[in-house]
Amino acid sequence: MTMQAISEAQLHALADDVLPEEQRATIDAYLRAHPDDAARVDAWREQNRQLRVLFDPVLDEAVPPALLQMASPPAANGAWQRHVMQAAAAIVLVIAGGAGGWLLRGGDSVSASASPPSLARSAAIAHAVYTPEVRHPVEVGAAQEAHLVQWLSKRLGTKLQPPALSPLGYQLIGGRLLPGDGDGPVAQFMYEDGKGQRLTLYVAKERAGRQETAFRYTQEKDLSVFYWIDGQLGYALSASLPKQALGKIADAVYAQLEQAR
Repeated sequence: MTMQAISEAQLHALADDVLPEEQRATIDAYLRAHPDDAARVDAWREQNRQLRVLFDPVLDEAVPPALLQMASPPAANGAWQRHVMQAAAAIVLVIAGGAGGWLLRGGDSVSASASPPSLARSAAIAHAVYTPEVRHPVEVGAAQEAHLVQWLSKRLGTKLQPPALSPLGYQLIGGRLLPGDGDGPVAQFMYEDGKGQRLTLYVAKERAGRQETAFRYTQEKDLSVFYWIDGQLGYALSASLPKQALGKIADAVYAQLEQAR
C-alpha cells in the first residue's frame, strides 16, 4: 500500500498540537516509518518548549502605564479611536521586538529583523536544547565523521567540514540535522572539552544577496554567541564562555573555514 504524501506543514501542525484529529493516525504511521522526520518533529516540540520557558513569563508582566493611558477613551470619539489604534500598534511593536530580539539584550546593536540576529537566536535555542543531553547529544557521532560530513553536506547542498578544535582543547563529538527557518535544513556540530564543557557550531544556508560578513556577538545570560555570514552560509558559534575566550575559538573556526574554501 502506498503511503499518503505528508507535507512539512502537517509535521509542523503536529509539533504545534494543532493537527486535525482525523489526520493524526496517518501522520503517526508515517513517522513510525520515517525516523528522521520523527526526530525533526521531536526537535520542533523541544524548541517550542524552550520558547515557552523564555516567553511565558512576559504574559504575567504588568501592562506599561503609557499603554493603559493610551487605551483610556478620551472625550472625543475620533481622538479615542486614534488612541486605540496607536495602542494596538504599540503592543504589536512590543511583542515583535520581544520575539525578535530576546537574544540581543546586552549584545551589539543590530536590527532584530535582519537575518544575522535570527541566525544567532536559532543557534542559541538549538544549543540550549541539545548540549544538556547525556545519551543523545548528537545524531551521528565523531566515530562516523566521514559519514556525518557527507550526510550533512548533501542535505545542505554544499560541502561542509567541521573545524578541528583539538589544539584549543575541544574534540568533535558529532553532529545533527535540524529544521531551518525557511531556507532549508541546518547543521549543528558539537564539541566538548575535557571538563565536559560543550560548544556548538550552527551552519545554515543564507538567502542570496546578503552581504554582511562581519563578526557579531550577542549574549543571553551565560550563553555567548559569535555569528557571521560567509558566502552562501551563515555560522553561529555558541558556548557558555566569556566573550574573549569564545572569540579566540571563533577566530580559529573562521580561519579553518577560509582555508577549506
